[in-house]
Amino acid sequence: MKKHYITGKVVFQEIGSGFWGIVDDAGREWLPLNMPEQLKHVGQRVSVVAKAADVATVFMWGTPVQIIAFQTITPA
Repeated sequence: MKKHYITGKVVFQEIGSGFWGIVDDAGREWLPLNMPEQLKHVGQRVSVVAKAADVATVFMWGTPVQIIAFQTITPA
């Protein structure tokens, strides 16, 4: 199981029915399949540990992952 350590901002993509994602500090797009309610705030800075999800999605955006740990980052 490959783990990803992601730090970035939460986004909401209005593609199709809409979905939540994370854009990391390097600009990579991540598609959490189990986005916690606590993280569903546009612009929220987060740090997550996720594992790769070997699935295809209809969204055609981001790399699908399963979040296994997370924390919000308070602005300085």
